[in-house]
Formats: sequence, C-alpha cells, structure tokens
Amino acid sequence: MTNPKMTIDPRELESAFSLFTEASNQLSLAYADLQQQVVSLTDQLEIANGNLRRELDEKAALSRRLSLLLERLPGGVVELNEQGVVVEFNPAASLMMKTLALGSVWQEYVSEFLEPTNVPDLWLSQSMEGERRIRIVLNDMPGEYGKIMLVHDISDTWELQRALTQHKRLAAMGEMAAGLAHQLRTPLATALLYSTHLAKPALSDNDRQKFGQKNLARLRHLEVLIQNMLSFVRGHDVPMEAVTLSGLLREAQQLMLPQLQASEMKCVLEITAEHENLAVNANHKELLGCVTNLIDNARLASKQGGIIRLSLARQENMAELKVEDQGCGMSLEVQERLFEPFFTTRKEGTGLGLAIVSNLLARLGGEIGVNSNLGIGSSFTIRLPVLYCPTKV
Repeated sequence: MTNPKMTIDPRELESAFSLFTEASNQLSLAYADLQQQVVSLTDQLEIANGNLRRELDEKAALSRRLSLLLERLPGGVVELNEQGVVVEFNPAASLMMKTLALGSVWQEYVSEFLEPTNVPDLWLSQSMEGERRIRIVLNDMPGEYGKIMLVHDISDTWELQRALTQHKRLAAMGEMAAGLAHQLRTPLATALLYSTHLAKPALSDNDRQKFGQKNLARLRHLEVLIQNMLSFVRGHDVPMEAVTLSGLLREAQQLMLPQLQASEMKCVLEITAEHENLAVNANHKELLGCVTNLIDNARLASKQGGIIRLSLARQENMAELKVEDQGCGMSLEVQERLFEPFFTTRKEGTGLGLAIVSNLLARLGGEIGVNSNLGIGSSFTIRLPVLYCPTKV
C-alpha cells in the first residue's frame, strides 16, 4: 500500500517551485546589484586612494621644503615641548647657541648661558667670537602645548647702528662746533677789546675797574657757552636714582624764587595728593636743571607781575610735568626750531638750553613738548616713564 504521508500534492510542489524561482531571481538581482555596488565602491576607493597618495606626496614635498628651509634659514628656530624642553632646533640656532642640545631645559640654559638686557627679548651671549646680542621671540603653537622660538643674531646690526649713531653724533658735533664758533666770536671780540683798553697806561683806576668787570663778565659768558656745549654732547652715563617729582618741583620753585621776586612774579605749584609720590628714574641734578631752565624761560617770556604754574599729572605709564606761563608766546615757525642747538630768539641767549633739556629727556626715555600761542603764553610738558605708582592718601 502507498503511504499517504509520502504523497506529494503537485499543486504544493508547483507553488514551492514558484517560490524558489522567485527567491532565486531576487537573489540574482541582489547579487547583481551588490556586484555593481562593489564595482562603484572599488572605483570610489581607487579615486580616494589616488587623492590620498597625491596628498601624501604633496605633504612629503612640503615636509622636504620645510626641512630645507629650516636648514638654510639664517634665523634660528627652536621647538620646546610643554615641559619647556628643547625637542628640535635648526642649524642656525645651533650656530648662535653652540651649547644648546636636544633635551636641554630652556630655562636652565637661559640661566647658565644668557644674560638679560634692558631691551625686551634681547639677550647677551658669550662665545669664542666675543659678546653677541641675540633676540629671542617666544610663540605659542596653535592647537598644541609646545612653543616655537625664533632666534636672531643682531650683533652686526647692533654694531652698524652704534656706528651710525656715532657718525650722526660726530656730524652733529661738527655742526655745533660751527655754531659754537659763531657764538664765541662776539663775546671773545668784546673781551679782547676790553683787554686792549686795560693795556692803555693812561687809563684811570675807575675805567680800569669798569673794563675789568666787563671783561670778566664776557669771559664768564664764554665759560657758560662752553659748559653748555659740553653738557649737550656728553655721552657718558650719569648716576641714576629714584626722583620724586613733587619734591623736585618744590626745590626748583625755591631755587628760582630770588629771580621771580626780582621780577615781581609768582610761581604756583599745583600737585594733587594722588601724584605726591610720583617718581621717575633720572639724575636729580640734571632733571632739576631742566625744570629750572624752563621756569627761567617762562620768567623771561612773561611780563612783570606774571604767574608761572607748575603742575604734575600722569597718563598711563608716563609722568607729565608741566610749566605754563602767560607771556608773549611763540609762532609756529619758532616752535618748530625751538629745540635746535644754537637757535634762540633772545639776543643774549645761547640757544643751547632747550637743546640740552631735549637731549637729556631723550636719554631717559622721555620727551618734551610745547604748546604756545602768540600773546597768550606757552606751556612746556616733560614726559618721563613712571618708576612706581604713587601712594594713595
């Protein structure tokens, strides 16, 4: 007998075959689509690989160029990691700092081999060739913890600049010598004339005494001219100290009091409590001479009974010392030449006073300015770097 469980219904078999055929067709389509995607991805990967290879080649070429640039660069380049340890430097840096080595702690190297100067980022380095001046600029690396230092040996430039300054000084001295000769000619001729009179045997005692005094006055005038000339061209250093400006102004006021009283003039001091202890780094005697020079100029420019004002202020890191008068004032043409050596508008003036003041303030890192109007008066302002902040009262 036939087993009924082994009997296959043709319709079921046909249906199963149809399902198999449909699944096979779908699988074939999916495989074909997958093959197409693989081909597309392979093409894309090939393009990406080509781009990547080009980028790698470009970066390799850039790296070679940068390496060559660092090797040939006349300036030094030093790389520090986040701990301040030297991890790389170029040959130029090695030549400038022969004792520098990989793994050196930068701060220890600075303490041992470099000396600071009063110029920011400028250091002195001792070598077999002598003392060298090296400028070192430290820069952060964006996105990283390390730092890059740029190193330049400016010793030759420094020497050239010093030679140029010396040449300018010699040229200025030549011009001043010519001006001084012109200034000396008149009082010297007068002194010789008085000396000729003194040599006359028939001269009376009164006339001899009179000519002697006039001769002495001319000789003293010559001495003042020469002293002013030496003060102007002096290049050596003078002792520096902390100078409190309020005390300096009061001292200048007292020193000029006899001359002011003779002209029936007043010198008014205007200092607020916040500026009482304002100080600068200067030579007390020289700075006092500058202030008294300005007060005396204000006295000579003012009418009898006039008022001179001395004031003190501060603008950021600069102290401002002002001398104001209500005198005759000056034209713009005169103001433009006011600080030139031997320029003067007074017959008896030497033309060196304000030039000396300007020269001194420049050595101290300061400056002097003038604001003047004809018939109204003049205001001279000395500006100097503040040494320390005033004490609040």
